[in-house]
Amino acid sequence: MKKLITEIMMVALTGIGTTMAKDVNKIVVDGSTTVGPIAKAFAEYYMGKHPDVNITVSESGSGNGAKSLINEVCDVATMSRPMKKSEKAAAKKAGVLPIEYIVAMDGIAVVVHQSNPVNDLTVEQIRDIYTGNIKNWKELGGPDKPIVVISRDTNSGTYETFETLVMNGAKIAGKTEYVGSNGTIRQRVMSTEGAIGYVGLAFREGVKALKVNGIEAVPETVLSKTYPIARPLYMYTNGRPGPETPLCEFIKFSDTPEGKKIIEDTGFVPLK
Repeated sequence: MKKLITEIMMVALTGIGTTMAKDVNKIVVDGSTTVGPIAKAFAEYYMGKHPDVNITVSESGSGNGAKSLINEVCDVATMSRPMKKSEKAAAKKAGVLPIEYIVAMDGIAVVVHQSNPVNDLTVEQIRDIYTGNIKNWKELGGPDKPIVVISRDTNSGTYETFETLVMNGAKIAGKTEYVGSNGTIRQRVMSTEGAIGYVGLAFREGVKALKVNGIEAVPETVLSKTYPIARPLYMYTNGRPGPETPLCEFIKFSDTPEGKKIIEDTGFVPLK
């Protein structure tokens, strides 16, 4: 009887192990709305070449991407800022080892309505707008029109990069309008003459991108980091994926000529 029970338990455990085994042909990606266009384009291209692989891409924000990786509900976390010490500590506690990959470069474009005659702002002027010290475009040589200040939500990697590189510790004013994605900022600025916002390079269509400190956000200035609000874009995995697996190929796709072309086509800057 004991032998029979042992055999039954072993069969049951074997079944559980089979059920829980990871499907290497399924990749779940979650995180940054900035990196989203790259991840989606990579997924579309890769699945076109490998119809047996299924890749899903969600855009819940960089912070949520990190949480998804820590909770092991995604295979790839896309982030527009590096993982924080607190996130790495949480990952370690959960038995997760985040491995970082820089997949592209981006510049945070400061954007206004196309009718706005202002062409150039300094980092200090942008900071003064977001702290509420400058409230009207006439103070900057523009029209007598109140400035409508739009920001990404605080869970966004774009917000955190902007907070670090532009705000430099200063507090964003209470009347600032917070939105959940780059695309929403673009739409808000497109429809509001007095608006100002900030987005990734791929989200400039239909709005006017300003020079910052006299420097235009173009691939050369972003790659050299002479543009003041340039940053890397990241993907993270839990440990290093096995060689020749779909996940390994997907995560390294940015290093290939096809991947670099896709990054350019989506409006970002490939690494050299």
